[in-house]
Amino acid sequence: MLRAEDEIPMTTHMGLIGGGNVTDTHARAARAIAGVEIVAIYGMNANKVAGLCREHGGKPYQDFNAFLTHRPMDLVAIGSPSGLHAAQGIAAAQRGLHVLTEKPIDISTGRADALIAAAARAGVKLGVMFQDRVKPGIRELREWISTGVVGKPLLADARVKWYRPPEYYGGSRWRGTFALDGGGALINQAVHTVDLLLWLLGDVVRVQSRTATALHAIEAEDTAIAILEFASGALGVIQATTAAYPGYPRRVEITGTEGTVILEQDRILAANLGHPPAGISAGVPDENESASSAVVSDVRGHQALFEDFIHAIEQNTSPICDGREGRRSIALVEAVYRAARHGGAASVSLQKR
Repeated sequence: MLRAEDEIPMTTHMGLIGGGNVTDTHARAARAIAGVEIVAIYGMNANKVAGLCREHGGKPYQDFNAFLTHRPMDLVAIGSPSGLHAAQGIAAAQRGLHVLTEKPIDISTGRADALIAAAARAGVKLGVMFQDRVKPGIRELREWISTGVVGKPLLADARVKWYRPPEYYGGSRWRGTFALDGGGALINQAVHTVDLLLWLLGDVVRVQSRTATALHAIEAEDTAIAILEFASGALGVIQATTAAYPGYPRRVEITGTEGTVILEQDRILAANLGHPPAGISAGVPDENESASSAVVSDVRGHQALFEDFIHAIEQNTSPICDGREGRRSIALVEAVYRAARHGGAASVSLQKR
């Protein structure tokens, strides 16, 4: 009989859906976690999938249904084009697989709702990859806001002034399209920051916005600006673009009645507070060159998010960003796009009615 200290650790069997750069990110993050085994990878490009399997392990699949029947497999990580997330997640949930999907949860609240409902019916966990929520500097800032260190929030200023070269869009069948990307710079690059503002400051009730296709030959916007009215009374501005050469680090400034905190590269860059907390951590900057490249070299955020999701499965708790939380950012993005189309303001309902 095994003693407690001799128990064999559980293995989590993970399948990956996608086959592109983000699937490589998922694979590297998963392999950094003890007890996680990549068992299958699905994608449309046979050469890319075969290469990923050679490097990270797992059986390659080009048939999605065959992939879903692979066993053992406990969960899938979805890294396909955004407009496929819900359909693929629903199919996985119906086969009893837990679902962790890349941001955004999909490109519309309707599809998000369908995925959320399917996961609930199947009794599986559903998570969305907003890895900002597990980063130490961002969690510290949220704690300061929730405990009143920043005071009553008054103003938020978020800038995602990134650059993507023409080939980023020209070499892709889905980026910048309405059918598979759902839009452009806001829903793809800046949706992390949309989620971050909601997580830090709560619901947005009204928006005003403008969008433009300023530089790139794409269907959707490469530049967007929105004014946000939070339920708390705070105001905010978010700028999102992939046309700001050569690309600048994301910057978020939160001003409250007790001072201002500046977040850059996912760490607290400055904290000018009337009553600063003891032991402010400088934090470790995010090493990804997100401002100028879609390639993820630093997978610490994804690794921590995967660890959180696996813990939620094992302990039957909610992941840090479940389906309903992931839906909120899409509801706000939809409102921003709606306001831009109609040249005015739009109300926001972040929860399904």
